[in-house]
Amino acid sequence: MNKKLFFAVILTFLFFAAADSFAQQKPTTIPFPKINLDIGTAQNGNDVSVTLQILLLMTVLSLAPSIIIMTTAYLRIIIVFHFVKTALGTQQMPPSQLLAGIALFITFFIMAPTWNKVNDQALKPLMANQINVEQAYDKGIEPIRQFMFKQTRDEDLELFISLSNQARPANRSEVSTLVLIPSFVLSELRAGFIMGFFLFIPFIMVDMIVSSILMSMGMMMMPPMMISLPFKILLFILVDGWNLIIGSLVRSFA
Repeated sequence: MNKKLFFAVILTFLFFAAADSFAQQKPTTIPFPKINLDIGTAQNGNDVSVTLQILLLMTVLSLAPSIIIMTTAYLRIIIVFHFVKTALGTQQMPPSQLLAGIALFITFFIMAPTWNKVNDQALKPLMANQINVEQAYDKGIEPIRQFMFKQTRDEDLELFISLSNQARPANRSEVSTLVLIPSFVLSELRAGFIMGFFLFIPFIMVDMIVSSILMSMGMMMMPPMMISLPFKILLFILVDGWNLIIGSLVRSFA
């Protein structure tokens, strides 16, 4: 018992000695960054211009996802994917987030030539200080406009030109981008719904066949959807559905 008490006293002494030694050392400080945000009164027009440019940049960054959706192939692709999911009758498979991710990467694949032109004609010269911001915008928007013009119907373009109360443009270069974007969106909606309609036809036939068989067998209480779903999935697998759909989507933008 005396030995245990002796060792306890020794350990207590060593503990307090180590604590006192540690307290006498200079504490280690971790540097934290300091960020200052000053709000003052603008002294001249240049200060106001810089402030407006910062606000405009923040607005563009917040709207970047919508801009990517509305000016690229993403809109048509995601519409077709959701039609496929509805036609199959699967409620949660594949998940909407997965479809959105697949549509995004297919959009990158389709838009790569257009974005490479923007990078070569606008971004690289701008970073090399060969052109200013306005010239970079004019050069960078042109490949995107060419892509949208290629996918936009003349009827949709005429609709928004008439709604804007602008003079009829003599050529495509005179068409405003603010008129071109909604025209492109309307054309993409139409194309997506047309492809969705043709996707529904084979699956509706499977539903009708299964429903007729169940009625002929007198199985009125059996939900046809429960029986037809495996057959629709099997049909989709046998025809290599994802390959056909994605291939058709990519070729539709050629």
